[in-house]
Amino acid sequence: MNKNDLVAAVANEADMSKADAAKAIDGVFVAITESLQRQEEVRLVGFGTFSVAKRAASQGRNPRTGERINIPASNQPKFKAGKGLKAAVN
Repeated sequence: MNKNDLVAAVANEADMSKADAAKAIDGVFVAITESLQRQEEVRLVGFGTFSVAKRAASQGRNPRTGERINIPASNQPKFKAGKGLKAAVN
């Protein structure tokens, strides 16, 4: 499923126009992104939790040349599925 498919599914489920569904979905994505930028967790009970994981700096190798490279520390978005989502999938 891509974003257009998601918009169509939400529009159908919520009995709204595709334009309104697209605005709602974009709003959800923006809200989650902004919360993660502030290092805040986003908990959606029954669905899952979005959080930020800190990744330490490390050494790696360029696969083409074999040269060692430094990989800087970074923050990575993380999602952990909730009980309701896991149950629905299994």
